[in-house]
Amino acid sequence: MDLARHIRAVPDFPKPGILFRDITPLLADPAALTDAIDRLVEPWRNERLDAVAAIEARGFLFAAPVALELGVGVIPVRKPGKLPAATIAHEYELEYGRDRLEMHAGVLPRSSRVLVIDDVLATGGTAAACMRLVETAGGTVVGASFLVEIAPLGGRARLAPHRVESVLVY
Repeated sequence: MDLARHIRAVPDFPKPGILFRDITPLLADPAALTDAIDRLVEPWRNERLDAVAAIEARGFLFAAPVALELGVGVIPVRKPGKLPAATIAHEYELEYGRDRLEMHAGVLPRSSRVLVIDDVLATGGTAAACMRLVETAGGTVVGASFLVEIAPLGGRARLAPHRVESVLVY
């Protein structure tokens, strides 16, 4: 299936000069969504994993079915103030300021082998922060998987030396 046909290009969103890759049409098509999940899973099938770290919010849409296929659980990684129990956090730089990611403390057993999942890899800042958060919790990041990668923005290089798999690369 040509999954790129299910990704809509929206010019000037969220601001002028940005070409936004909208995954909504893919999410709305059960055959395309199934194919996308299969492609996200395939590179990791023979990897020993203990968990999938899901980056808020669209990463949640892909992480749960990927985790089920791989026989592991999901660790939600969220923006501040969204988790009800004690958390650990990682603050990181963005091109326009700072942001922070959190996960529940103690939910990831030490030495867990973790796959990071999100919908889009752009500059890599959020995914890199998620990786640092997993490592702070005592886990080992095995790699990261994305539905869409915007290659000119350099996110893959920012995630080095971790393995990165992307279904579609623009």
